[in-house]
Amino acid sequence: MPSCLIVDDSKVVRKLARRMIEPLGFTIDEAEHGQEALDKCQSTKPDFILLDWYMPVMNGLEFLKAFRALPEASATKIIFCTTENNPEHIMQAVTAGADEYVMKPFDEEIIKSKMSQVGLL
Repeated sequence: MPSCLIVDDSKVVRKLARRMIEPLGFTIDEAEHGQEALDKCQSTKPDFILLDWYMPVMNGLEFLKAFRALPEASATKIIFCTTENNPEHIMQAVTAGADEYVMKPFDEEIIKSKMSQVGLL
């Protein structure tokens, strides 16, 4: 079964994302910030990461750069989620290794579409 790590400081967003992704056949793990997510990824790389931008301790962009530097991290698909619609932010995320980008608030249809675009569905 493919795995997904949902990284967001909002418990509500993590819960909603879980409800959207879990029925698609993914096992779900969660992290409240980038450092917690990076710690979890040291031993096992998820197949998919849904990643928030603004978080305490380590933000999404910092996590993304650190994660992509790990061995075997290139196979993981990462969809960045944020309230930021600044084209510069989108370019930063893509340059750092994000496979796709989605704006908050998102819904099940948007998530499925982005997951399909990166080959997860």
